[in-house]
Amino acid sequence: MTVRGDGCVYLVAVGTHGDILPVIALGAALTKRGVPVSLAAPAPFGPLAARAGLTCHPLGTHGDFDDAVNAASLWHPIRGARSLFAVVARAAEPTYRWLEENCRPGVDVVVASTLALGARVAQDRLGLSLVTLHLMPMLIESRLAPPRLPGLPLPELLPARWRHWLGRGADDFVIGPAVLPRLNAFRQSLSLPPVKRLRHWWHSPQRILLATPGWYASPQPDWPVQLVQVGFPFADLYGDTDRLAPDLTAFLEAGAPPLVFTYGSAMGLAHGFFRTAVGICRQLGMRGILLTSRVEQIPSDLPDGIYHAPYAPLSQLLPRCAALVHHGGIGTVAQALAAGCPQLIVPVAFNHADEARRVARLGVGAALSRRRFTRRRAGRVLGRLLTSESVTAACAEARARIARENGIETACDAVERMLA
Repeated sequence: MTVRGDGCVYLVAVGTHGDILPVIALGAALTKRGVPVSLAAPAPFGPLAARAGLTCHPLGTHGDFDDAVNAASLWHPIRGARSLFAVVARAAEPTYRWLEENCRPGVDVVVASTLALGARVAQDRLGLSLVTLHLMPMLIESRLAPPRLPGLPLPELLPARWRHWLGRGADDFVIGPAVLPRLNAFRQSLSLPPVKRLRHWWHSPQRILLATPGWYASPQPDWPVQLVQVGFPFADLYGDTDRLAPDLTAFLEAGAPPLVFTYGSAMGLAHGFFRTAVGICRQLGMRGILLTSRVEQIPSDLPDGIYHAPYAPLSQLLPRCAALVHHGGIGTVAQALAAGCPQLIVPVAFNHADEARRVARLGVGAALSRRRFTRRRAGRVLGRLLTSESVTAACAEARARIARENGIETACDAVERMLA
């Protein structure tokens, strides 16, 4: 698609690697199409943006980011949401000021991740053209197919409309108190009316991009009419490295396909997870790879056949592995689907339980709670996943579907239509 005029795309992303890397990938793809792009993201992602050829305006400092991701409460199913949204509220004004200074109404387009609330404020106050980018289907409410919220394991037998209305309690008791006082105080300073329900207001009334395909999250009649599904935005090659380390490649070539264990880039409380991972490998007689940049979480006495890597692009790693055990982040789920790799999800918070439910429905994996994630239980579940013909067939079908899609390019087309 050819862009008319001299419009620029301003990308704003707030969150951790799973939130930021897809936006960097989108920016890199738009740049290749000749679209001028500018990015605002947390300070630690500046070098990754630069490697992708993007300029990056820092939102906060490295210390601000470290304080946010190292908060123990962040990884609690309910307290984690409060902790997250308190940080998000603080980022709203810096985001707004950057857009106010740089973005031209009627000429430029803003693409903002879910948590970049300052972009929605800028749309309301300055009349900017805004595309909201949601990476996970949990962020879209539906009375017909309500997502599963963290800390609220409502039974599937309960009517959907009841689960939806019970889930609305998250707005009144968790999300609203954490974010709305500060957000509305800022809006009041700009002569804007208060936001009453964040999960309704955070959608741009112009365009919403949901970065999952319809076969993963079926579109619902009561979804916003401005929503378009674009497919998974694979972005792992924009992480710390775009290739496997030579010693990791040597490990893969030295034996049978291993199990892979990761608990997300920001998780600081995964000591028990990785200890259990070692026990699972011993029980099953399989090799294993432990992925985390936090070396202090890895047992100091790793046995032979267990390898620790700070980072590896999953698109390069998973096709050579037997199964993946992880927290349930949407990007990690998508990489396992693309590789045709069975997955066992051990949800922590946020969208993890909802992704686990979708993975189980597709027949490509299973889930265990953190309490039930023990060497014996997880070993039994993985044994079934690795030997099930139906799981193998479902994984192959998911891999074939993804091979026919390109979420980043489809998203680029939607953004260029806004510019044109």
